[in-house]
Formats: sequence, structure tokens, C-alpha cells
Amino acid sequence: MGDVDNRRGGRAHNRRDQILRVALETFAERGYRGTSLALVAERIGLTQQGVLHYFPTKQALLVEVLKLRDAEDYQRFDGGSDEPHLDGIRQLMEFNATRPGVVQSFTVLSAESVTEAHPARDFFVQRYRTARGHHVDGLREELGERIAGRLSPEQAAALLVAVMDGLQLQWLLDPEQVDLTGLVDSFVTMLRDSNVPAAADA
Repeated sequence: MGDVDNRRGGRAHNRRDQILRVALETFAERGYRGTSLALVAERIGLTQQGVLHYFPTKQALLVEVLKLRDAEDYQRFDGGSDEPHLDGIRQLMEFNATRPGVVQSFTVLSAESVTEAHPARDFFVQRYRTARGHHVDGLREELGERIAGRLSPEQAAALLVAVMDGLQLQWLLDPEQVDLTGLVDSFVTMLRDSNVPAAADA
């Protein structure tokens, strides 16, 4: 029975992963509102009930898609990389500029999650804590303990997250006027150029 159970578990895992990847492509193409569970099911060759077996709501599916996106983004741009942290940020934002549907879905759900009892609230609370901590480590390693404007790495990390998400929102609303990648590049350059030398604290 063990082998049979393992095979069934493996098939279920593969099907779940397949649904997530199709959903990621569909959210990227059509955005959150333009994507339905029925459409995802159709593209993968399942019934809507079949998708609901793995993900009880569209929001639950999107949260899992966002987790997958975060994990793959980390692996692509920062996991095990020796390049400076801020260069990885620039590359990530360049990549995000090619997938407005995914960025839109993330922006909408993150804004909605501030409401009480929202199903994605815990996910985003933890996500932002993790993101800030990750940026703290990267900024400290690259720029030291004192950053532009005598910010601590903790303060700079929170501002970096705010700049990234805020620029993405403005870019989604007015892409012809907001240069997402150019402005992120300028902010990264400002952090580096204005970095406070250690000797200045002496």
C-alpha cells in the first residue's frame, strides 16, 4: 500500500503544481479580475470542481501563486547569487515590467489584505516581515551599518520595499508617465552614491 499511496501523493503534488503554474500564466495574462477558476480549469483540462479540490477559492489559489512567484523570484534573482543585493533588485523590477498582470494581481490583493479578516492578511503580514528582513541583510552586507541619510539597514529596507511597491502601483496606473525600471535604478544609485562612509561616524 505504501507504494500506491506514494504514487497517489506524487500525482496530487504534480497536479497541484501544474494548476499553480497555469494560474500564474493566466493571472499574468489577464490579471486577477479577468481570471476565473473555470478558465484555469479549462486550460489545464480539469473541471472547475477539480481545481476546487486543491484550492477552495480563487483568492486561495492566488495566494499560493504569489508564494510560488516569491520563491521563484528569490531563486532567480537572489538565491545563491554573489552579485550585490541592489543589482538583484534592479533585475527583479526589470522582470516585473514584463508581467503587468502578475504585478496587478499582487498589488490588488496586498491592498485588500489590510481589511480585517481578509484571507490573505496573514500571508502579506509575514511576507513583508520576511522581505524587510531579507533586504536588511542584503543592504547591510553591501552598504554597511549606515546608509544614505544616516538610515539604519532596517529603515532603508522598509523604504526600499515602499519604493518598489509604490512605483509598481503608479506604473500600473500610468505606465506612459512612470518609468518603473528607470526610477528604481535611480533610487538604487542614490542609495549607493549617498552612502555614509564609516569614517563619517568617527
